Order: sequence, then C-alpha cells, then structure tokens
Amino acid sequence: MPKRRREVSSVDARRAWLHAQRLDTVEPFGSGAEATRLAVEHLGYVQIDTINVIERSHHHILYTRIPKYRREDLQQAQSIDKTVFEYWTHALSYAPTRDIRLYLGMMKRGEAKPNRWYPGVTDKDIRKVMQLIRKEGPITIRDIDDDVLVEKEHLWASRKPSKRALQLLFYRGVLAITAREGMLKTYDLMERHFGWEKRPRPATENQFAEYLLDRALRAQGIVSLNSACHLDAPRKPAIRKIIERRVRKKELVPVAIEGAGRAEHWAAPETLEAPPAPESAPVHILSPFDPLVIQRKRLALFFGYDHKFEAYVPKEKRLFGYFALPVLIGDEIVAVLDLKTDRAAGKLLIQQWTWVGNGEAEGHKRVIEEELERFERFQLV
Repeated sequence: MPKRRREVSSVDARRAWLHAQRLDTVEPFGSGAEATRLAVEHLGYVQIDTINVIERSHHHILYTRIPKYRREDLQQAQSIDKTVFEYWTHALSYAPTRDIRLYLGMMKRGEAKPNRWYPGVTDKDIRKVMQLIRKEGPITIRDIDDDVLVEKEHLWASRKPSKRALQLLFYRGVLAITAREGMLKTYDLMERHFGWEKRPRPATENQFAEYLLDRALRAQGIVSLNSACHLDAPRKPAIRKIIERRVRKKELVPVAIEGAGRAEHWAAPETLEAPPAPESAPVHILSPFDPLVIQRKRLALFFGYDHKFEAYVPKEKRLFGYFALPVLIGDEIVAVLDLKTDRAAGKLLIQQWTWVGNGEAEGHKRVIEEELERFERFQLV
C-alpha cells in the first residue's frame, strides 16, 4: 500500500523553499569571504553566466544572500582560500571544495562529455598546453600567442586550438580554473592548485546520487525527482530508489502540495514541523539564474509565476523584456524588472517594469525603489 502523503499548503511549501534558500532573512551567512564559502556550501552550487547587461549571475546570486558581498570575496574563496572551485553542475558553476571528490567521480566518468564539445582537439594541442603549464605555472589563453586559428564547429566555440585544449583538460579534471577576471580564466594543474600530494578518491556513482538528493533537500526543502535531477534525467531511477529507501526508514515523508495534483514530492520530517514565516518581508531582485528561478516549472508551481527568459526572443515578442529579473517581497513575486547597467553614465536603467500577482499593493513600489538604489550601488562599485 502506498504511504499516505502529508498535505502541505502552497504557502507553507513556498516558505519551506524560501527558508531552504535563505531568502527569508536579511543576512543569513554573515559577510566577507567566509560568508561566500558558507553560501556556496549551503546552496551546493552558484551558476556562472556570461551575460553582463547587469552584474554577472554568480556575483548577483551571492549578493542576494550576502548584503555586504564584494566581488573580491569570491576571488579570495577561489584563488586564495580555495574553498570553492569551478565545474559543471547543470551548467558551469562554483561548487564547494569540500564536495570535490563527488565531482572527481564525474570527471573520471567523463560525464560533462568534453570530447563532444571540443572534437577538434589533438594530442599535439594537449601536449603543448601541458608542457607550458608545467614549465611556466598558471596560464590564461592570453599567454599563448602562437596559435594558428581554425574554423569554429559552433557559434560559441573558440578558434584557438590551445583554448579548446585548456577547456578539454579542465572538464577531464586535469586542470583547475584557479582565478577568473570577467570571463578570462587562469588554469593550473589541479594537484598543484589544491596542494595535493595524492588526489582524493573519486566518489562512486551511488555516492554522487546520494549527494544530489541531500543537496536538493538542503537547498530546496521540499523536493521532487525533477528538482533533485535538474537537467539530469538519467539519474532519476537511482535517486528514486534512494528516496524510497529513505521513506521506508522514515527519513523522508511523501508530500502532497496544494495545487500540485498527483505530482510527487518529499521532505525531511523536520522541514514540515513548523514552516517558518519570514522574519520580515525582505526585498530581493533575483537573477534569472538564481536557484529559486532557474527551475521554471517548479517556480510556477510554488509561486504561481511563470518566468520568461527572453534574451534570445525577438524584441517584438518579449513580455517582460530582454533581461527580466523577478522581484521577491516576503514570500511573493510581485514584479518583473528589465534592467540594464549603463556603466559609462554610472546609472542603473529601468527598461521595463511589470507588475505580477498582487504586485501593485500599497507600499510595494516604494520598497522596490529603495532596493533598486542599493542594487545600483552594487552594480557600479
């Protein structure tokens, strides 16, 4: 007989997720490089993106949870403290170094499929960059000036064989990205960067599946197979087995979310004991790559808001604008702002302001404008 599901209201489900994301309080991780480490460890990953209409997503996501965040804090965590590293999750991301053995298993198994992305890399290209790194130490692509340019296989590929070789060796786990200035990356041997005499033992596939579920429970509160396996459908059968085992052991509880129909969700019993109400009604201007926003169907289910990422949509077909950012007040998404930073003029430009849900409630415009002033200062520092 199927285990009876615990019924959870949509409000309590939302609050559980916000609490798991640490968006229901003002300064959940403190400040400084240590706060950056704690935030990345709690969330499990912070997605990197190249679009810089406003500040890039990795800085934006951290700023949302660390009000006093400085870009140097992430640089210190990556390059000096070495408490975070870059690798593939569902996209290129910062992940906690404490979890690196889980990713070493991915690298060993070739799950990021670098050979598919960089098919033109030759053994000669690889020997060239490896000899240079071993001799000279950490390098960027700018340190290699003797490449003969080749044709691209796809729009975002590099025409430099050495850059492709660096990227391939990164995805294989031979090299680590040790620093980043904008999109310019510095590479070094992974063992040398982390000071390893011996590489940690890679995690097994089953250990990685357990890790993915634990990461989702920590950062999402109430989870589904889709949310735990975001863009990773092949792992669903393994994670379902782990969930079923934990339900039998009463470590997880099946959950029925109001309005979700027969969709399956699970949570740890303590998550459902007393879903916390927000301490106040914090205002957050969210990145479209924020962990709360990136899973669009989940966002629509929990918040009743269907986000549109329209950077690649023709202008005449856009609803919210080129780079639309949802605005969260308390436990509601109330507006969507299409913003652009004019760095030359020293201004944050509002291209479009769209109210959603109960957005035009009294006082919302004032508190959003106050947050925009703070957000502008962050953009222009």
